[in-house]
Amino acid sequence: MKRILIVLSVVSICIVSCKNETKDAMEVDNAMATDSLATEEPEMAEEPMDSIAIQKAWEAYMTPSEAHKMMAAEEGSWTNAMTFWMDPEGQPQKATSTADIKMILGGRYQQTNYQGNLMGMPFEGVAMLAYDNTTEEFTSTWIDNMGTGMMVVKGKYDEATKTTTLTGTMVDPAMGKEKQVRETYTIVDENTRKMEMFEATKGGAERKTMEIVMTKN
Repeated sequence: MKRILIVLSVVSICIVSCKNETKDAMEVDNAMATDSLATEEPEMAEEPMDSIAIQKAWEAYMTPSEAHKMMAAEEGSWTNAMTFWMDPEGQPQKATSTADIKMILGGRYQQTNYQGNLMGMPFEGVAMLAYDNTTEEFTSTWIDNMGTGMMVVKGKYDEATKTTTLTGTMVDPAMGKEKQVRETYTIVDENTRKMEMFEATKGGAERKTMEIVMTKN
């Protein structure tokens, strides 16, 4: 009987002790959670723009600017003298094409359709040019019937040199991956434009791959 009382006493002490430890642990966790909430900085809510400011921002974004007027000045038919350097050590190849330039979507974008003969095959290409009023940056895309990908380049216009420099990527099917390219587009005079294309080479250098001199008809 005495042994039974001793065992019950020990069990009772253990139960009370466990309850006290659980209670203490819960109190510590609650205290830590309270401290965490107390020290956590409240998130600053963004100040919403009023409807008039939003309307003005969109109006500025959608209204054709001086850059769009410069693009519109190129509307019409052009003859292109094209030079290609397929092999850096070899002789350049020559070709001629025509370009029909027009503004679309209310004078907001420039679309150019190219036609010609390249390496003995009919050649067609389409270029789209956009000027973003907000970023003050040009974006140009190019697709043609000699590939299934799209070249996308972006850049800004330099008034001092009358040149837009655009950089981006295009797929090299021989290598099976994208390569870096750079394009310069220069306003030589009212009726002449020159486009030059460069691509990155191993070691970080670049080489000229194409030049197009455009003459307005």
